[in-house]
Amino acid sequence: MRLAFSTLGVPAMPVAEVAALAADTGYEGVELRAHPEEPLHPLLGMRERAAVAMEFERAGIEILSVAGCTRAAAAGDDGPVEAELDELLRLARDVGASYVRVFPGGGNQDPADADAIAARRLGVAAETAAEFGVQLLVETHDSHRTGADVSRILGTVGHKHLGGLWDVLHTWLGDEEPAVTRAALGPYLGYVQVKDVASHEDLTPLPLGEGALPLAPCLGLLDEDSWVCWEYEKRWHPEAAELPGLLVAGREHLLGLV
Repeated sequence: MRLAFSTLGVPAMPVAEVAALAADTGYEGVELRAHPEEPLHPLLGMRERAAVAMEFERAGIEILSVAGCTRAAAAGDDGPVEAELDELLRLARDVGASYVRVFPGGGNQDPADADAIAARRLGVAAETAAEFGVQLLVETHDSHRTGADVSRILGTVGHKHLGGLWDVLHTWLGDEEPAVTRAALGPYLGYVQVKDVASHEDLTPLPLGEGALPLAPCLGLLDEDSWVCWEYEKRWHPEAAELPGLLVAGREHLLGLV
């Protein structure tokens, strides 16, 4: 198992500090949130992108993923969504990331309509992803909370550069058993996001192992070389403890589960 953490859980610190934090706490990779408020975003020029890649290479840390917020199944014209997907894929290519994360974002549409919209757009983007040597991942999230939901899109497109990102919180909230999620995503699984919370009603992030999520059953279904990323959503919960001080214990907890 290879471990990463998401920058969603830390302040918008310079990339050199993020890379150093990962190295100092024993993580092999980082999921970089791509947003204008972050150091990494699609408006960066080529010189800045090269500098990001260099900082992580110097620290010996892999950029696992560029985590975008594009909603692939959102209602409306395809053009803006396809443009966002293209920008994220180019950014991932330029900094050397293996994956790009996107959300389903189907809203209140009929599920069949949302599936068709997402499949159409992601089918186009998957060709670009193949050209760039990047894999595009749809997270189990919002309108497609479970592995079964996401697999409908992935199966329709059927492209090896389009896969799924298993967010264990959302499949748990969707009452999908870990074995069912793993089977549904099957060969499409890119990596797994772990986290911990107290209950369905209280989603404040907790240190790993202190909440109710079935982390051990999820991790027990993964291959030895699978990537597991701790996504600690402090950005939406300012009352939560600071992530940097939890990283070493979180790493030890995850390694103890397998």
